[in-house]
Amino acid sequence: MKLVPEAMELAFAEAEAAAARGEVPVGAVITEASGAVLARAGNQVLALSDPTAHAEMLVIREACRRLGSERLPNCDLFVTLEPCPMCAQAISFARIRRLYFAADDPKMGGVHHGPRIFAQPTCHHRPEIYDGLGAERAAQLLKEFFKNRR
Repeated sequence: MKLVPEAMELAFAEAEAAAARGEVPVGAVITEASGAVLARAGNQVLALSDPTAHAEMLVIREACRRLGSERLPNCDLFVTLEPCPMCAQAISFARIRRLYFAADDPKMGGVHHGPRIFAQPTCHHRPEIYDGLGAERAAQLLKEFFKNRR
């Protein structure tokens, strides 16, 4: 069993809050290399009427704003679900140092599934990737959310 870092626990709290708002339960946190939290968010696609308001996109935007930079080379991203292709590309563009995620997403993922953004020859930056941190918990949260919506 892999230990779940404190930042991933914060991401799970964001995912649970998103679920309580009726959003798909995905949460994300960006930390500096020191571990200090720069940004945290859950999905807000419905609340903002914005298909790009994924948790990862929101925290990337906020961390860039806080640092006054379009790049985050000394930052790590913790997210409860494998990023989709859009978010994976944003991670690359932001030059995020490390990506930690909980559950794989065989349908919509863009890291280990689908287009595998970081494996493409046109990808200019590939973060270090650590997966499976709290995978069962994330999968259960998603299963319960979608079961309750049906």
